[in-house]
Amino acid sequence: MKPPFIIERLDEHDRNSFDCGVEALNEYFRRRVGQDVRRRMTACYVAVERETNRIAGYYTLAAYGIALPDLPTDLAKKLPRYSTVPAVRIGRLAVDQGFRGRKLGGVLLYDAIDRTCQSGIAAYAVVVDAKDESAVAFYEHHGFQRFRGEAQSLFMPINNGLRNWVERGQ
Repeated sequence: MKPPFIIERLDEHDRNSFDCGVEALNEYFRRRVGQDVRRRMTACYVAVERETNRIAGYYTLAAYGIALPDLPTDLAKKLPRYSTVPAVRIGRLAVDQGFRGRKLGGVLLYDAIDRTCQSGIAAYAVVVDAKDESAVAFYEHHGFQRFRGEAQSLFMPINNGLRNWVERGQ
């Protein structure tokens, strides 16, 4: 049995009907993500429902650098003394309201981490900026931890990421 969604790079998909309930995320996806992709500022991936060809969710990935002092001391002391360590940032992740309750957010998050791991590009961690406390709880549930002194910026070391997901049965 085929999964109900296929996750692929954003291309000529119809983005106009997408509605995650957060206007800033809707507006970005409908109007601006294409420009960011063309300018190579981000890569965008969409979950498309096979049956209807509707976009059910999306996420963006971009290169990022983490300042070494922002990491917890126990992790930072194990890393080379560079001023920053390479990372990948999930800039936005959203699920259309019509597809909520199907664990698609977790699937998109897993795909972003897996895609990062499979890319062959050196990156220590995946970083997210949660929009609110509900998003923080979502990311923490999936194994992300907060940066020192940051309320809504979280990270997950890649070497732990997929292993943690598999062990927890995500």
